[in-house]
Amino acid sequence: MKAGLEKYRKYIPEGWKAYERGVVLLWKLGLGKLINLWPEVTGHSLVLGLKGSAGARLIPMHYCRRDDLIYCTSLLKENQEAAMEVVANPQVEVWLPDGWYTGSAEIVEDAEERAGLLREVLREGGFVIPWLLGFHPQSAAEGHFRQATAGYRLLRVSRQSARTGSDGPGSLAWLWPLALLVVCLRGKRRK
Repeated sequence: MKAGLEKYRKYIPEGWKAYERGVVLLWKLGLGKLINLWPEVTGHSLVLGLKGSAGARLIPMHYCRRDDLIYCTSLLKENQEAAMEVVANPQVEVWLPDGWYTGSAEIVEDAEERAGLLREVLREGGFVIPWLLGFHPQSAAEGHFRQATAGYRLLRVSRQSARTGSDGPGSLAWLWPLALLVVCLRGKRRK
């Protein structure tokens, strides 16, 4: 990593938390597909809904697909602990660019499978991942990669059925017509 960027490293956790809250808000506003429009920059992003002892949580995660399975992880330490909730309750909901689904999740325990797929998930995480990690996932030596990502939880999600309703992605889309109405009314007053 360049020495000039090192001084900003202390701001990463708080900045990343704000980014993740923004990602969930964009999904709720119905703009989740926009986040995934340019995956080389923004990465492949989904929102995973977990139900656990602390209540329901929506966690944005980076993901990759293998056949019918979705492998995902979060970069925040707090979300790594929340991902442990799938042990107690494997039923999750998944917000993907192609729809909203219920699914079943489990933590990938096999070290070889975990290392290979975690590397792929992080590689598909966009341009900011190497900066956040301090190394590029694709070119890192195996030993260094495993040590640096030891605390990450890799989840394997299998989709079960499509969901519909008012509390999923797009639940705040009603704000768009309201915002348009406010803009139009303000425009009329100025004339």
